[in-house]
Amino acid sequence: MAISFPILSLITFLPLLGVMFIFFIRGDGETVARNARNTALLTSAFTFALSLYMYAAFDKGSAEFQFVEHAPWLPNTNISYKLGVDGISIFFILLSTFLTPICILASWESIEHRVKEYMIAFLLLETMMVGMFCALDLVLFYVFFEGVLIPMFVIIGVWGGPRRVYAAFKFFLYTLLGSVLLLLAVLSIYHTLGTTDITQLSKMSLPPEMQKWLWLAFFASFAVKVPMWPVHTWLPDAHVEAPTAGSVILAGVLLKMGGYGFLRLSLPLLPDACAFFTPLIFSLSVVAVIYTSLVALAQEDMKKLIAYSSVAHMGFVTLGIFTFTQQGIDGAMFQMLSHGIVSAALFLCVGVVYDRLHTREIGRYGGLVNNMPRYATAFMVFALASIGLPGTSGFIGEFLVLAGSYQVSTTVTALAATGVVLGAAYMLFLYKRVVFGVLDKPDVRAMKDLNVREIGIFLPMIVLVLWMGVSSASFTAPWSASVQKIVNDYHKHMGEAKEEGKKKP
Repeated sequence: MAISFPILSLITFLPLLGVMFIFFIRGDGETVARNARNTALLTSAFTFALSLYMYAAFDKGSAEFQFVEHAPWLPNTNISYKLGVDGISIFFILLSTFLTPICILASWESIEHRVKEYMIAFLLLETMMVGMFCALDLVLFYVFFEGVLIPMFVIIGVWGGPRRVYAAFKFFLYTLLGSVLLLLAVLSIYHTLGTTDITQLSKMSLPPEMQKWLWLAFFASFAVKVPMWPVHTWLPDAHVEAPTAGSVILAGVLLKMGGYGFLRLSLPLLPDACAFFTPLIFSLSVVAVIYTSLVALAQEDMKKLIAYSSVAHMGFVTLGIFTFTQQGIDGAMFQMLSHGIVSAALFLCVGVVYDRLHTREIGRYGGLVNNMPRYATAFMVFALASIGLPGTSGFIGEFLVLAGSYQVSTTVTALAATGVVLGAAYMLFLYKRVVFGVLDKPDVRAMKDLNVREIGIFLPMIVLVLWMGVSSASFTAPWSASVQKIVNDYHKHMGEAKEEGKKKP
């Protein structure tokens, strides 16, 4: 099905139209807040519907970029405004447009001050996220990649918890440091090859020694975003202080930007450096899986526990990407999408009880299954998916990553597999203490079960978690050709490099 209008630009910039409408809303405080919420929800819902239309028109058997839009941007340079999607990026666009209306619904009652500015920040964030996944030019990619930082910084710093300013600045500074190196790498590539077009760059080659320096610059930025151990320390602070919807979008989409950067830029453009640094990635991934799982076991704050679990789950992602196998990268993709839904849902589960009792301390709860059975059921589905129970989305991703890594190193696979056991330990520990036990606290006993709005938020997420677990092929098939192309191009290049090395005396 052909699309005759620039659908990617429309999906990317439609939220800005909502921003304009919200900006000009006038009236008393209550009227402004109501209209801002309604406008943001309608805009994000229409954007999601448009992204579904794009997915329906997408040729799922092709590895080529589709719906490509190309226009001159910076005069007297070879830098252009170029957008396009393949099987990899289209799912991240769907994830971004799916979670944004959920975040707005989740904030419907909990955000009461500066509602207008809050909704503007979220719609700006959606534009930056979608734009980054569509970008096919390095400079455009960089603009959107770093643009995400600004609205997220504001969301944490203005609507966050008591230490929100500290958490916001820590998040900003960690990300900014890697960003400077990413910009230098982009400039270096442009100076060397004369273009920043990602599709053209993937057909060119850079000197192996130069690749190593560029890879380290990319790594500095992407590793912080993932985040990989040991540059993960901003994440627990950011999650604890961020409002619930901020944590949802942070865990659901922003952490995927690092993994997407590795897939879109590092592997196709810097294959020699990727091969050279693979042992480093494996080491850091295994440490992340084991160490942060053990740290999660020691947490008393629900948000911190889920934040550390995110670092462990993303450790599987980086491990899968750098196996350079179909199964490994399929698993990394599946894990990113699964984590984007499951981790976001777990933060929403924390938000539900926090709105009622205003504490995230695990020890303050207990026995919620007695007075909140619907909540206990939803929480159970997402906890089991996080553990990786067969039949849920969490199982497929972890299994494929371990299957891919087994082809490369049995030792790394065995060490990473311990994360599955540790994951079950900390998640069941959390669920047992919050949901089961004696309901002996009067304020906990008075907590009400999920309302209609909250059920409406959780229901589509539960359906997705089970759908991904039962019918995984419906998700892997559309990106299979794109992943196969990345794997084939990498191995073809490494084979040619090996042959070239043999010819040298």
